[in-house]
Amino acid sequence: MNKELKNWQKLDSEHHLHPFTDHGELAEKGTRVITKGDGVYIWDAQGNQILDGMSGLWNVNLGYGRDELSKAAYEQMQELPYYNNFFQCTHPPAIELSRVIGELAPDHLNHVFFTGSGSESNDTVLRMVRYYWSLLGHPNKQIILGRNNAYHGSTVAGASLGGMTGMHQQGGLPIPGIDHIQQPYWYGEGGDLDPDEFGVNVARDLERAIEEHGVENVAAFIAEPIQGAGGVIIPPDSYWPEVQKICDRYGILLIADEVITGFGRLGEWFGSTFYKIKPDMIPFAKGVTSGYLPLGGVLVSDRVAGTIIEEGGEFAHGFTYSGHPAACAVALKNIELIKKENILDSVKHSIAPYLRDKWLSLGDHPIVGEARIKGLMGAIELTNDKVKRSRFPSDFNTGSLCRDISIKNGLVMRAVGDSMIIAPPLIINHEEIDELVDKARTTLDETQEAVQKL
Repeated sequence: MNKELKNWQKLDSEHHLHPFTDHGELAEKGTRVITKGDGVYIWDAQGNQILDGMSGLWNVNLGYGRDELSKAAYEQMQELPYYNNFFQCTHPPAIELSRVIGELAPDHLNHVFFTGSGSESNDTVLRMVRYYWSLLGHPNKQIILGRNNAYHGSTVAGASLGGMTGMHQQGGLPIPGIDHIQQPYWYGEGGDLDPDEFGVNVARDLERAIEEHGVENVAAFIAEPIQGAGGVIIPPDSYWPEVQKICDRYGILLIADEVITGFGRLGEWFGSTFYKIKPDMIPFAKGVTSGYLPLGGVLVSDRVAGTIIEEGGEFAHGFTYSGHPAACAVALKNIELIKKENILDSVKHSIAPYLRDKWLSLGDHPIVGEARIKGLMGAIELTNDKVKRSRFPSDFNTGSLCRDISIKNGLVMRAVGDSMIIAPPLIINHEEIDELVDKARTTLDETQEAVQKL
């Protein structure tokens, strides 16, 4: 280990508090310092080249080292480095980006409220949903239903909307007016049910919750088209059509959290298009700038935006960096490049099918209970019994062990419990997919050997 890396690790331990980190464990191991990125690869401070199978945090859609995106930020900063969108002001990048995103979205979504992140986008959803119903004379419609094990950010509102109990235990969450229903996790919770039967049953848990709380009190249902941080939970085909029917039947708002699935991850601009649903709001972030600068937002349907514009006074909500001009300029260039390079067509017709075939082949490994994938989001379930679908003993920490072995082998896979997940950059090619899957299989072999010794 070189002297410079040791110094970075020392300074990091002394001064830097990381997100979602056990700092005692980190201080003992020493942080991994990433120093460079290009294409689908990153390099650490020791010079190791690593294939980034997670696109950073699901967001580096166009890969690392795109000079066009860096140049867009620089040029905008030279012209106007910052101005806010408060007090009846705005700037050209925010105006243009709101138009462009509205054109990419489903036809009924034509307004954008900008934020700085996915968490802020979901905070905005909570505020706007309740404000909307209040304007319509239904102030009691406060309850927002989410799903167990869902992730909608780590702010107070975002973590409350999400259904991760570990987060709820750290801070007395969720806040009032939020409840959670079953997730469409067939492998973990479907038992012996046919997947489509399971999907309908889980969707109808939404109807049960609406009736339990009273439709006069329920404002909205929020869900990711595919649960990302929960372990790439891909719903059965029967799930979303039934959810849409229930939301329409009871007249509650449908919120599709597309912080991950937006801007190409499933081969469409939005996952809502992929699943043929009609949400009233789409919170987004991550892929809108390919992660080059922070930016988020909420696409708002004509009926909700129209009510706010026509019936409301001041909507007392916003952020200093809502629609930051440099971030908007990068997003515009990012979208331009996705169009110019036919990225969506490539993902849909070439990259995703090729990755699907390769990734699903891992399902035959002795410690894999299921391999699943949709678009460029995949997962493998680690098991000690393929028939019973049972887990390894919890003290094995098999997922974390597999993750660390994967990094050693030059591949970033993320561990969610004992599920290993991937979401590579949209620009990954067939040769790089071969490398990804080969390294994943080697990692599984070594993980199997390691757990046999525990």
